[in-house]
Amino acid sequence: VQLQACGGGLVQPGGSLRLSCAASGIIFSIKAMAWYRQAPGKERELVAGITSVGRTNYADSVKGRFAISRDNAKKAVYLQMNSLKPEDTAVYYCNTLFDLASWGQGTLVTVSS
Repeated sequence: VQLQACGGGLVQPGGSLRLSCAASGIIFSIKAMAWYRQAPGKERELVAGITSVGRTNYADSVKGRFAISRDNAKKAVYLQMNSLKPEDTAVYYCNTLFDLASWGQGTLVTVSS
């Protein structure tokens, strides 16, 4: 299984970023997928999840600001992040929502002025 996240970077508070994740080695279309993040000195946490049929759920801290989506044909999952805050600074990873696969290389998001 390979999960490659990209799209991170430095953004000012209030800005937006769109993260992408390409998956291989799994039957992507039947898997619930998710984005996770790990801030410095903190444990990894679930940010957003999406089922195989597109049902979504979000951590309270990102509701109304982040949107997760998927493209089964491309075996890709996305995270649109709007109204970013400094506390969103973290390394973001994608993985399955259940029965976690090996963690791929995440993408660093830094929200700072």
